[in-house]
Amino acid sequence: MTSTKTELRIDYVEFNVADIERSKAFYGKAFGWRFTDYGPNYCEFDDGRLKGGFTNVKAPRPGGPLVILYADDLSAALQAVEGAGGKIVRPIFGFPGGSRFHFADPDGYELAVWTKA
Repeated sequence: MTSTKTELRIDYVEFNVADIERSKAFYGKAFGWRFTDYGPNYCEFDDGRLKGGFTNVKAPRPGGPLVILYADDLSAALQAVEGAGGKIVRPIFGFPGGSRFHFADPDGYELAVWTKA
């Protein structure tokens, strides 16, 4: 099988959310994401590298794959998450090659933020 640079890589992440505006406020405040609305039931987000979407067509489904964001300053990222209303569910911990923390967004999705050691 021949593979291109983007073949078989994560390309888009979609969240079912209860309130699109609340999700935009949280992720915009915590991480500076930008948004494009496509009607009342869909909003695309852009973090500058990866795009995804928020939809309110189905109920939120917390769980599933763990989405992990990268931060140069992990403590500042943790403060930003808390300041935006996120709940820290696993404080900063180390692992070989770095450290990270896990948080829950307003709909209960668990995500993580990591940095290199």
